[in-house]
Amino acid sequence: MIMCDKEMASGFLNASAENVYGGKSAFSQAEHNIVAAYLITAGVVSLTSNIVVLLMFVKVRELRTATNAIIINLAFTDIGVAGIGYPMSAASDLHGSWKFGYMGCQIYAALNIFFGMASIGLLTVVAIDRYLTICRSDVGQKLSTLSYVLLIVAAWLNAVFWSAMPIVGWAGYAPDPTGATCTINWRNNDASFVSYTMTVIIVNFIIPLSVMFYCYYNVSVTVKRFKVSNCLDSIDMDWSDQMDVTKMSVIMIVMFLAAWSPYSIVCLWASFGDPKKIPAAMAIIAPLFAKSSTFYNPCIYVITNRKFRRAIIGMLRCQTRQRMNITSQLPMTVSSVALNP
Repeated sequence: MIMCDKEMASGFLNASAENVYGGKSAFSQAEHNIVAAYLITAGVVSLTSNIVVLLMFVKVRELRTATNAIIINLAFTDIGVAGIGYPMSAASDLHGSWKFGYMGCQIYAALNIFFGMASIGLLTVVAIDRYLTICRSDVGQKLSTLSYVLLIVAAWLNAVFWSAMPIVGWAGYAPDPTGATCTINWRNNDASFVSYTMTVIIVNFIIPLSVMFYCYYNVSVTVKRFKVSNCLDSIDMDWSDQMDVTKMSVIMIVMFLAAWSPYSIVCLWASFGDPKKIPAAMAIIAPLFAKSSTFYNPCIYVITNRKFRRAIIGMLRCQTRQRMNITSQLPMTVSSVALNP
């Protein structure tokens, strides 16, 4: 879904190959300036909020657990997009066309797909963690820090593979007809492009969503069963913390889907349907709305998780660790040993 940033907007504008690497853009300069303003604002908000989250984990040792390492990695994906992707795209919008040449285009497009695929993989790991912690505690309690490291590394390696494929020849990267960003070259709608696109959708969208649905459905069933039997107090875990973390995880995934699903639908429409029939408003707004996925996660942490909220508020007030009122009990039973600093 990240692979076709803003190309859907060109469907109704009938752009041509002259837009490649500094040519005439399909957008007016005023439209480019509006997009640039959005990207700059979103980038500043995303960088600031995610850096605050990382500082929270650095300062509060109690939160540095194996499970929360997933959240740390998610913050890095958001920082990657905000720190690399946003500035290059915003600069090109202000310039009126792509200004970083062929190599810059390859790097920009690959990094955007890389961080996007990593986010999806890490959200899947979060879902698996919630399932094992709440539904299969017998298995979850056996997971070591190494187990979590392997799951996180697998998410990053999957992202490396799919972002590298267009560079080595499976599909390809090129500026889109707006001229200010690079993505999969969907205008070459050949067998290579179609096979890559469909494989990415299956492997990095349909399968992860299926895993997430299975995990959270079972979590919901398990929680209801415990509530009906009134046995929550007998379970060896801080149940309020478990519910905070689970609620946070579900909202993160729902928001991710809300941001990227319209974008994905338009992307498929542009790739396999008639791009000229894409409504102008949908074509322009969908990819910009999707970019919000880089800065809402820190808001979710603060709103839904009491420990994160106390830690961040305490850190912003320059409180010591002792005054932050972070309980000694960790938010994840399976991560009872803190990570080494």
